[in-house]
Amino acid sequence: MRDKVDLGPSQAVSNYDVIIAGGGMAGLITAASIGFSTKGNARVLIIDRNKEDEPGKKTNNGWTCGDATSKRSLDYLSEHIGVRYGSPELEHPVSGVYVYSPDRQTKVLFEGEGYLFNRKLAPRRQVNDAKKFGTEFMYGATAERLLSEDGRVTGVSGRKSDGTTFSLTAKVVIDATGSSSVLRRFIPISSMIEKEIDMDDVVGTGRYILDFEPAVDAPEFFSPDYCIIHLDQFIAPAGYAWVFPKGKKKVNIGLGVSHSGLARRNRRFKLNDNLQSLIDKYLTDNPVIKKYAQPSDDADSGNTKGNWQVPVRRHNDCMVANGFAVVGDSAWMPRPIDAGGISPSIYGGTILGKVVAEALEAGDTSEAGLWKYNVEYMNTHGYPMASFEVLRRYLQSVTNEQINYGMKYFLSEEDVTAITERKHPEFNQARFMNPAMWFRVLGQLSLARGLRYTVKKSAALVEINLSYPESPKGFEDWQKRLGRELTETVEKFKPLDVAN
Repeated sequence: MRDKVDLGPSQAVSNYDVIIAGGGMAGLITAASIGFSTKGNARVLIIDRNKEDEPGKKTNNGWTCGDATSKRSLDYLSEHIGVRYGSPELEHPVSGVYVYSPDRQTKVLFEGEGYLFNRKLAPRRQVNDAKKFGTEFMYGATAERLLSEDGRVTGVSGRKSDGTTFSLTAKVVIDATGSSSVLRRFIPISSMIEKEIDMDDVVGTGRYILDFEPAVDAPEFFSPDYCIIHLDQFIAPAGYAWVFPKGKKKVNIGLGVSHSGLARRNRRFKLNDNLQSLIDKYLTDNPVIKKYAQPSDDADSGNTKGNWQVPVRRHNDCMVANGFAVVGDSAWMPRPIDAGGISPSIYGGTILGKVVAEALEAGDTSEAGLWKYNVEYMNTHGYPMASFEVLRRYLQSVTNEQINYGMKYFLSEEDVTAITERKHPEFNQARFMNPAMWFRVLGQLSLARGLRYTVKKSAALVEINLSYPESPKGFEDWQKRLGRELTETVEKFKPLDVAN
């Protein structure tokens, strides 16, 4: 039994030290991190709109997700709060990711071990992790409004599934309710948290989980050992499609598209596709995945088909206010380049929990007292996200032909290593100063120039992010610098009106 820690002087009598709105992965990991960091001495409540036997459910369609995460993020969780996942919440290991060009002629291997979660079973484990430290739960309830007093958030009010209302106070309220959070959008105090997201920075995604019988051996369409990503502006306009193994005969298959990109693609080709019709066609065209069926066992029932919206911009420039913080999709944490949200939630929840514990102990849960969360997340995981936002915008502006050419001639092993390590690739093979590449650069001069521009811009963005201000005082000037760089890229990279 660990020794208890002193949480410091009380600012006011509150129902809880911390209230977490949202019982998904980000909220549950944050609760476990607070419990670990305070040695179980903080009173924490999670408000989850779901029923007790369906924790962490994202939509009416289930726990819809791509399910993949890196071993690196799981190791971080284990090292910092002692949580080690295993079976059944980790369903299947993978050795890396293969990314295929639209013509399927070029593949690039991104090494790095990872796992496929079972997102229905994982929250059950995560609830137990939080409960070990005394976390309380209110199920079947929705936090609808933040309470405030004297310029700080002081609690939440909401409604239970039986129609009764509640109003609870806390020293810190954490918003983990998702990208369209009403708590963030209608925060009642002055803060530097951005409230709204541009809908061009949101992608529609959907997937099936299927058992199947392999019809042929075609590793470009399914591998039990590697995640597969297909880049294709026709099948997944301004997005990508995926085939992630959950076993030798089990798969998570789906795709993500930009809403505006899909509209432009449909106009050009006089089509009327929607997200679901694209997913169904992608599945039907896969030559390996045949005789498929949606699993009906407890581990997957109610979670085999679904769509959801994912933010694909950098995380919120500021994630704290007086008595308040955002985490996970509420903070727009998924990676802009691939919409992956599990790893950012692991890093974000772990860091936020530690910072909140320190703020409680110091008796200072103000914006300044919570500011360290901004700094540590940026320095640990967030610093390349603005550069990945630029890379995403650029990839949305190129054709399938250009993607084929660029992957074949301009992407080096060094670039692949950089992306694997969450760094921006240099694309040195697209430099005109490389004599061996002159003819290839001239073959796609605009592509080469675009790649080199993203490198230059990304280096500037990483430098800005790594100089994130240590206190709120320097935030305004920092954000202006970041905004100038990003505005230029929006003007330069106009979305593709799909050409092929």
